[in-house]
Amino acid sequence: MNYGAPWWLPDGNTQTIWAALRARRFMGPPPVFRRERWSTPDDDFVDVDWLMPRFESAGLAERGAVREAPSVGVPLLVLFHGLEGSSSSHYAQAFADVAGSRGWACAVPHFRGCSGEPNLAPRAYHSGDFAEIDWMLRRFAGLNQGPVVAVGISLGGNALMRWAGEMGTQAGQVVTAVAAVCAPLDLTASGQAIGQGFNRQVYTRMFLKSMVPKALQKLAQHPGLFDRDTLLAARDLHAFDNVFTGPVHGFKGVDDYWSRASAKPHLGRIAVPALALNALNDPFIPAASLPQSADVSPWVTLWQPAQGGHVGFPASNFPAHVRAMPEAVAGFLAAQL
Repeated sequence: MNYGAPWWLPDGNTQTIWAALRARRFMGPPPVFRRERWSTPDDDFVDVDWLMPRFESAGLAERGAVREAPSVGVPLLVLFHGLEGSSSSHYAQAFADVAGSRGWACAVPHFRGCSGEPNLAPRAYHSGDFAEIDWMLRRFAGLNQGPVVAVGISLGGNALMRWAGEMGTQAGQVVTAVAAVCAPLDLTASGQAIGQGFNRQVYTRMFLKSMVPKALQKLAQHPGLFDRDTLLAARDLHAFDNVFTGPVHGFKGVDDYWSRASAKPHLGRIAVPALALNALNDPFIPAASLPQSADVSPWVTLWQPAQGGHVGFPASNFPAHVRAMPEAVAGFLAAQL
């Protein structure tokens, strides 16, 4: 991907923040989604938002509708969102806009607790949840008569690549290609980076502002799940993951979680066309932690442009749009179809 940032967004932080808060997400009318609720194998639920076709989107989408999406013969792009993301995230809307312009179907499955309604089980979601990715993708593949391609953003990208590595040659039976955008493939390096300096004051606070109340909702649903006072004392993701994310999802603690959930050690086992896109100035992800060619299988393509920030890549025209990155990723996926 050849990307050059606007002169007025000179670094990774400005490129990240502008893209999320101010940049244009779509070129025409906003994408319209129809919501569908799926029951999980453990008697919980997730909500999936399906992109409505352009000709149906005027007044026909009913968010909250619960019915199975029809099978279609066109490619289906499945987008796994990032930490605390949703179908309302800037990147989700941009990818949906790009998919719609290509005539593709698009679906955004929400990780548990991210669709606006608390899920039922004690568990939530985490960066290495390849089992959750697996059952979702297999269900999408069963619904769609055409090829399925998957994109994971940040946390969703690590989980997707973790799945691809875990599945090996079996991944190709489910998807045609996958792509990870700004994924923290080395969770320890990224976790340490986001807990320092400007990152700690801005991004960490932003994430904890929603993650802590959600965890407390879990505690109210399931008393004794974790220690409340320890959670309330958490001031960074390391402490939060040590008391909640790690133990609740079967890890010994944060260090065990970050180590075992990281996708980077598994990239050499991927056997389906895969793209890993990471900007070198991503404030969350140290450039030194990114995989190199020796770390990945021949199936994996590495794009590491100098600029772009964390899921940023705003265009040069003011007020800028964020279509360039989804267009480039969709181009890679289309070449595999």
